[in-house]
Amino acid sequence: MNLRDLRYIIKVADLKHFGRAAVACHVSQPTLSGQILKLEEELGVAVFERVGKSLTTTAAGEAILAHARRCVAAADDLVAAARASRDPMIGPLRLGIIPTLAPYLTPLLLPPAREAMPSTPLALVEDLTTRLTELVAQGELDAALIASQPEDDALAAVELFEEPFFLVMPRGHRLAQAEIVDAADIDPDELLLLSDGHCLRDQALELCQNPRRGDGEMADMRAASLPTLLHLAAAGYGLTLIPALALAEETRLPGDLIVRRLKGPHTSRMIRLVSRPTHPRQPAIEALAKLVRAHIPSRLPTAAGPYAAEKACGQEDASLLKT
Repeated sequence: MNLRDLRYIIKVADLKHFGRAAVACHVSQPTLSGQILKLEEELGVAVFERVGKSLTTTAAGEAILAHARRCVAAADDLVAAARASRDPMIGPLRLGIIPTLAPYLTPLLLPPAREAMPSTPLALVEDLTTRLTELVAQGELDAALIASQPEDDALAAVELFEEPFFLVMPRGHRLAQAEIVDAADIDPDELLLLSDGHCLRDQALELCQNPRRGDGEMADMRAASLPTLLHLAAAGYGLTLIPALALAEETRLPGDLIVRRLKGPHTSRMIRLVSRPTHPRQPAIEALAKLVRAHIPSRLPTAAGPYAAEKACGQEDASLLKT
C-alpha cells in the first residue's frame, strides 16, 4: 500500500469513472485499475462494486476512503510544512470561491494580491459551498471564500466583511414605491432563486422568514447564476436579490429593473475565509484575509453615499439609493 494507490481510489470515488480518474492521475486506465485491484487484494475487501458500466463504492470502501483522504491530506500537509518552513509565502495558494462571489470579487482582489503577494499566486477554484469546504477539509484546497458558517467544526472561519443584499424588481412592482423595502413585505412566492446548493438561495428564503416556497408560479423557477436571475426579473417573472459586490460591478441592469435597499433581519451575508487551523501556510492565508479586508469593504455600496446602483437605475431613481 502506498500514497499513490490511495490517491487512485480517491480520484475514482470522486469521478465515479475509472477512465476519467486515470486521465486525472496521468496514468493509463489498465495501470490504475491494476493498482486498485492489488490494493483491494491487500486489504481483503472490495472498495468499489463494478456492475457493467456502473460504479459504486461499497460500505467497506466508504470507511477506507475516509481514512485514505485523511492519510493523503496529512501527507500533503507534511510536504507543505517542509516548504512552509523555508517560506510559507512561496508557492501557489489554492483558493476556493463561491459562484455568487467569484465574478465580482476576483477583479478587485487579484491585482492587489499580485502586488502584495508576488510569490503567492492565487490558484482559483469556483464551486458551491459544500464542495469547497469538503476540498478544504481534504487538503485539496488551502482555503475558501464562502458566505456562510462552515458545517465542519474542524475548519477555522475568519470573518472578512459583511455584504448587504439589494432587492431588484421591475419598475412597476408594488414594492417599488418604497425607498427602503422591509424584508417582511417580500412575498417568497415572487422571489426568483438560485438552484439548490447555492447558499444565496437559502439566505434569500431566510430573509423572507420562510424556509420553503409555496406552490406559486415561481416555485420551480430557479437559475444557476445571478445574471440569469436578473434577466428573468426583467422579463417579468418576479423579483430577486443581488449582493452588493455584484450590484457594484453591474454596468447596466437588464430591461426596466430598479434597485431598492432592504431593512430587517438577514438582509446581508458575512463573507468568511475558511481553512484548516493546522495548515502550515497559515501566514499566507492570514495575509490574504488582511488583503481582502483592506481592499474589498470600501468597494461595497453603503448608506454613507451614492450607490453603484445609480448607474444601473437611471437618474430618476438615484435619489432613492442615497441617505
